[in-house]
Amino acid sequence: MDDPNEKAVAIDIMDSSVDEALEAKEGYVLDVALYENNGLKTAADGRTVLIPQPTNDPDDPFNWPQLKKLSILFVITFIAFLPDFNSATGVPALIPQSLQWQLSPNTIQYKLVGQCAALGICAVLTAILSNYFGRLPVLLAFQVLGFATAVWCAVAQSFHSYLAARILTGFGIVAQAGGMMFIKDMFFFHEHPRMINIWSGGVIVSPYLGPLVESFITWKTSWRWGFWVHTILSAVALILLVLVCDETWYSRSKQTGSRGPRQGHVPRLLGVAQWPAMRESGATLTRALSRPFIAISKLPVLLCVIYYFINFAWVIGVNATTSVWLSSLYGFNGKYLGLFYLAGIIGTVFGEVAGHWLHDGIATYYARRHGGRIEAEVRLYAAYLASAIMIVAVVILGFALQNVWHYMVVAVCYGTQVVGIMIATTAVNAYLLDSYPEGSGEVGAWIVFGRTFGGFMATLIEIPWVTKTGAARVFGVQAGTISAAALILVFLQIFGKRIRKAQRGMVFLS
Repeated sequence: MDDPNEKAVAIDIMDSSVDEALEAKEGYVLDVALYENNGLKTAADGRTVLIPQPTNDPDDPFNWPQLKKLSILFVITFIAFLPDFNSATGVPALIPQSLQWQLSPNTIQYKLVGQCAALGICAVLTAILSNYFGRLPVLLAFQVLGFATAVWCAVAQSFHSYLAARILTGFGIVAQAGGMMFIKDMFFFHEHPRMINIWSGGVIVSPYLGPLVESFITWKTSWRWGFWVHTILSAVALILLVLVCDETWYSRSKQTGSRGPRQGHVPRLLGVAQWPAMRESGATLTRALSRPFIAISKLPVLLCVIYYFINFAWVIGVNATTSVWLSSLYGFNGKYLGLFYLAGIIGTVFGEVAGHWLHDGIATYYARRHGGRIEAEVRLYAAYLASAIMIVAVVILGFALQNVWHYMVVAVCYGTQVVGIMIATTAVNAYLLDSYPEGSGEVGAWIVFGRTFGGFMATLIEIPWVTKTGAARVFGVQAGTISAAALILVFLQIFGKRIRKAQRGMVFLS
C-alpha cells in the first residue's frame, strides 16, 4: 500500500476490467505496464492496478474516502477486540471467584470453555446472516447482544448465571468473524495484508490486555470491575458503530438494477435499505445457509483451518493457564500478574510492526522474480517464519516452567509466541482471501472457528496435562504439533494452486 490517502485514478484511454476470479487462479498482476490495455484504474502512484476495478458509482465502497474506510476498519477492529478481552478477563478472576462460589479454579475454568465453543458457532452464524440481511444490521444486532451480556457478566450473582452470560457473549464475535468481509468490501487487493494485519492485531492483543486490566483490579478491588470495564468498552463500541459504520455490501453484478443501499443512515443500520438489492442479487436464505459449507469443502480452506486450530490452541492454552503457573510457581500477586501480561502486548506490537512490511515485502520480491505475478501461495512464506518462532518459544517455555527458571525467561517466550501467531494470522487470512475473494466472510468465519475450538480444546486439557506429565514434555509435544502443522504449508505451496484449479472457485447455490 502506498499513500494512505490514495484515491482511484483513471488512465483515460479506454475502458477495461480485471477478472478477479481469473487472477485468483493464475496470480494477481499489479503493474499497469504489464496489461495490454492500460485504460485501467490505478492507485495514486499511477502504477498499481486496482483489483477489483471499482465502478463509477460514488456509493461503491471502493470509492469511499480513505478516511471513511479506515474509520470503519478502526471500529470493526475495536469491536473484534472485545470478545477475547471478555474471555481473558475471566482468567485472573478465577481465584476470587473460586472463593466466592466455593469452587476450585480448575472447575470454573473447565466449565467456562463452553464460551469458546459458542464463539466458534457464532462465527459461522455471522457469515450466514451477513450474506442474507447485510453486514451492518447483523453487526448492530450482535453488538447490542454483546453489550447486554457484558452487563450480565458484571452483575451475575451465581456461578450458573455468570456461566450463561459468558457463553452468550459468543454473539460478540461478529467483527472477528465478519472482519474479512468488511476488508474485502472496502479495500483493494494490494491493501489487504496491511488491513488484515491491523484488524488481526486487535484480535490478538485482546487476550493479553484483558488479564492485565483484571489483574490490577483484583489486586485492589472486586473482580466484577474487570467486567464493568468490558461493559463500558462495549457501550463505546456500540456508539461508534452507530455513528461511524456503514453498509459495505455492494452488488457488482451487471444483471442487477439496484447495486446497493443508499436511503438514510437509519434504514441502512436496520437493514431496510439493503433488503431490495440483496434479494435482487440472489441472496436467498438457501444460498446464505449453504455458503459456509461450500467454503469448507475447499481443501485449502480446510487445511488452513487445521493449521490455525493447532497453532492458536497452544497460544490460548498458555494464556489461559498463565495466572495459575505464575501464582503457584513464582508467587505472583495481582500486581505482578498484571505486569506480566505486558509481554503478550509487546509481542503483539512486534508482530504488528513486522507484519506491516513483511507480507508486502515478500509479495513484491516474488513479483519481481516472476514476471510481476503474485500467486496466492506466496502469502504462506511468512507463515514458515511464524511457525519457527512459535516452535522455539514453546520449547523453551516448557523447560522454563519445568525447571522454574527466572520469570523473565517465561515472559520472553510468552511474548515471542505471540509474535509468531500474529504473523501467521495475517499470512493465513491473506492467503485465503487471495484464493477465494468471493468467499471472504466464509473463510474468515472458518478461521475464527478453528481458533476458538483450538482454544476450547487447549483450555480443557492444559492444566491437568501439565500437572500429570510435566511442562517440558507437554510443551515439547506441542512444539511437535506445530512442526507437523507446518507441513500443511509445504503441501499447499506445492499443490495448492493445482487443487484450487481442480476444485474451482466457490460457486454458491441460488
